[in-house]
Amino acid sequence: MPSASGTTPGKLPFVVWVLAAGTFLMGTTEFVVAGLLPELAGDLGVSVSQAGLLITAFAIGMIVGAPTMAMATLRLPQRRTLILALSVFCLGHLVAALSTSFTVVLLARLVTALATGAFWSVGFVVATTAAGPRNATRATGVMIGGLTLANVVGVPIGSFAGQFTGWRGPFWALAVLSGLAAAFIGRFIPAQEQRAEVSLRAEVRALRQGRLWLALGAAILIMGGVLATYTYVTPLLTDRAGIPAGAVPLVLIAFGVGALGGTTTGGRLGDRRPMATTITAATATALVLLLMIPLSTNPVTATLLVFLMGLTGFTVNPVVTALAMRFAGDAPTLTSALTTSAFNVGVAAGSAIAGTALDSSLGLSGPPLVGTVIAALTLLPLIALAVSGPSHKGRIVARSSAHTHARRDEPGQVPSQH
Repeated sequence: MPSASGTTPGKLPFVVWVLAAGTFLMGTTEFVVAGLLPELAGDLGVSVSQAGLLITAFAIGMIVGAPTMAMATLRLPQRRTLILALSVFCLGHLVAALSTSFTVVLLARLVTALATGAFWSVGFVVATTAAGPRNATRATGVMIGGLTLANVVGVPIGSFAGQFTGWRGPFWALAVLSGLAAAFIGRFIPAQEQRAEVSLRAEVRALRQGRLWLALGAAILIMGGVLATYTYVTPLLTDRAGIPAGAVPLVLIAFGVGALGGTTTGGRLGDRRPMATTITAATATALVLLLMIPLSTNPVTATLLVFLMGLTGFTVNPVVTALAMRFAGDAPTLTSALTTSAFNVGVAAGSAIAGTALDSSLGLSGPPLVGTVIAALTLLPLIALAVSGPSHKGRIVARSSAHTHARRDEPGQVPSQH
């Protein structure tokens, strides 16, 4: 039987896949820099650790942009917000591709990240509204899947292309593709005016949930641990494991495949046993990052560990995202944005601390060591959630269009992702 949203259980509306394509582009731009650090550093006249600030800056822009833009656009038409975000995203890449100044490129990344934050916060809510309550978590998984697929396809292709065209080539490509995506979204998202289902005060009131902050804390720490290592994985692979620069994109594909597998695993297992799944995955992530310190001198073991880093780390993501949305109750918009911000707090903090460690006497062992410590700390909020008992009754409610209304999920369950 069709749900109240007009979709049948297990079947997602086309607009969800369109939005996932947008998250694919934005995931690619966030992480493609990791595979282009040496080229960027050489062309812009900075050190590799300084070039890593381009990842940190993007994450900071997402941290600020997601909640700020979510609230600023709460009563704006969804289609207009998404098209505007993609247009700014396109412009930011054009400015970066044309510039020879590291400072200008850094600022362009910040502006691009603000637009990305707006797209993510609104896009998640549009997707869950279109999918309906029965398919809301699956729609969230598809949106996250767009980001994960960026690591499988977008980042390796961008890194590979950058070796032939220079780092500017991938930036030009992202500018063109985001312009096309803006036109595509303008075509497939209805142009109806939307209204806020809950007030700004209700959105802020949802932040009083202590368990929500534990879920967000886990999101920060697991992503911080993984990205502390991943940001500087290229010099680790080339200088320590002895992998040729031309083969690095293949290793990045291995990471992406692992991340895609982790996202799928988390969605499947975390549906029934969320705490057991996240605690096991976080423990495994810390162990994998620790083993990377002594075992990354061999190309085979280094590649295997990069794959496992993606597999174990990304298993946590869909589970803590679903938990955060459930703990938010009737005010999901700000929580959706804060979840995006939380992951990027981890990206910013992890990459910044790892960059400092890279420049210290620890050298190439610094980033995985930092990652190990941060990933291990993920266990603290997860264990606190586990001992605090079953989740309170809640529902996932998306910002709705004039004719779309959300229904309550079954109480006491984390929404399924199939």
